[in-house]
Amino acid sequence: MKHDSPLSNAGRWLLNRRDFLRHGGTGLGGIALLSLLAEQALLGADKSPIRPQWSPAHPNAPRPPHIAAKAKNVLVIFCSGACAHLETWDYKPELIKRHGQKFDPGGHVEAATSEPGNVLKSPFEFKQHGQCGRWVSSLLPHLATCVDDSAFLMGMASKTNVHGPASYMMNSGFVSPGFPCMGAWISYALGGLSDNLPAFVVLPDARGLPYNQKSNFSSAFLPVAHQGTVINAGAPAPIADLFAPASAKHITKQSERDGLALLNKLNRQHLEQWPGDSRLESRIASYELAAKMQLSAPELLDLGRLQGWTLKPARLR
Repeated sequence: MKHDSPLSNAGRWLLNRRDFLRHGGTGLGGIALLSLLAEQALLGADKSPIRPQWSPAHPNAPRPPHIAAKAKNVLVIFCSGACAHLETWDYKPELIKRHGQKFDPGGHVEAATSEPGNVLKSPFEFKQHGQCGRWVSSLLPHLATCVDDSAFLMGMASKTNVHGPASYMMNSGFVSPGFPCMGAWISYALGGLSDNLPAFVVLPDARGLPYNQKSNFSSAFLPVAHQGTVINAGAPAPIADLFAPASAKHITKQSERDGLALLNKLNRQHLEQWPGDSRLESRIASYELAAKMQLSAPELLDLGRLQGWTLKPARLR
């Protein structure tokens, strides 16, 4: 007689006395074996998540990676609204073949801003370059000479073609806000090389920040010390709110030092009442970093101090 039971095969076996004793005995033997292997340090390596040794009081302290690193800095050029991959590196012969045909992927397409038109090939000619044979469009004649010294990751894909969610996707890997960006993760994992400058800085386009503004460079649920510090290198005040405005004549260097000292005292007293609260410690560390940056940032951002031999290779003219 057939019984419709919600139990799995293993669950039905446990209803049988013989199978229950057999499975139970084997399980107890496995537990005993696991204990013996653990005592003799014969188990495999720890599979727990790798977490940095992070200190709220020193969030930008350098932290050794779990594998030896060759790079000392990470530079990401995020070109919001830039030319498409189909017009630069990603050669698509099938796209050329289907030029002018109706776009039909075989199913309904969710279009947030417009309806898909006909298939359009790249307006630029593609040729192979270098010993690696990388396809490059005529749009990039100079970069085409460097393909053998470059790495190309052609396996990336996006879940949206709308600029706002796509900007989140590019910076954090998610199409919605609330997740740390790549710079925040790197800063959290590796720290920085200086205790008087932020480990993660953002250099926006002269025309402004991309879609979503500063939230593209958020630390989200990571400590706030790892969010991006926006530096407008060409502005009179490259770092916003680092110094008091010129109109605030009542704020002197001495009064500012006294105010910061009082703020630090109050924060420390509050921290004693809430030990282990990394959010407050991170905020205190951010204030202390800002005070250090008042001394180091102006000299660092003064490009006029650079000599001609420094400017020429960098093409800063």
